[in-house]
This record gives sequence, C-alpha cells and structure tokens, in this order.
Amino acid sequence: MRTLKTNNTEEKSEKTLKRPIVELAKETAQVVTALMNATTSLHKLHLQVTGAGSFAQHLALNELYDTMHDHADTLAEGFQGASETLLKYENDAPIVLNSVKEAIVYLRELTEEIIELQSIMPYSEIVNNLDLVKDSINTAKYKLIFLS
Repeated sequence: MRTLKTNNTEEKSEKTLKRPIVELAKETAQVVTALMNATTSLHKLHLQVTGAGSFAQHLALNELYDTMHDHADTLAEGFQGASETLLKYENDAPIVLNSVKEAIVYLRELTEEIIELQSIMPYSEIVNNLDLVKDSINTAKYKLIFLS
C-alpha cells in the first residue's frame, strides 16, 4: 500500500524553483492584474472606435477582451494550483486607450511582460498558457494592423 506524501510548498520552492515562491507569485499576480486591466481597457476602446475600419477594429477588440478575462483566470488558477500558493493582487487601475494605435503599443508592452514572466516560470504548463495569451494578442494585432 502506498503512503501519501505531503510536500511543503516552501521546501519545494527552495529545491526546485529558480526564484523564491513569494517573488514568483508577486510577478505572476502582476501579469494576472495586467490581463484583467487589459480586459477593461480594451473593452472601453472597443465601444469608442469610429471611422474607416472601425467595424473590423470593434470586432477584433471584442474578441480580444473576451479572451483576456479567461486567460487571466486560467493563469491565476493554474499558478495557484501548481505552486500551492494564493496570489495577492495590487489594486492597479486600468489604463485609458484613446486609439487603436495606442492599443497596439499597449499590447506589445503586455507581450513583453508575459515573456519576462515566462523566462522565470518553472511550470511548463503555465509557460504554455502564457503562450496562448501571446497568441491571442498576436491574432488581435494582425486584425487591428492589417484588416482595419
């Protein structure tokens, strides 16, 4: 009969993680917050686009803000399960995007944050989930740049 082994998260972090779990959790929470805020910022811009190409922009932004919420939830829950640590969130306000050009710059910056988190993330499944976020961003950028 097998006996159940219990692992202490702190012991695991010292042995297997590149960074202390507290630091990794803080950086993950920052990206989760950024994705949640992106949902709001992109949704507001989606409601304000006008002029030539605005219908395509409206649809592309709609698709992206719909997926961002799910990506944020998947990242938070997956990390908390993998690390056995609850995330603590800062109360950062979403930024205001005044144009699609600003949104594209914003999405590039968000991608850089995700890449930075991936570079320190020891859980391959979380790295893969972050790749899916980047894929959603890349698809939206394609639509905003070339189909508007």
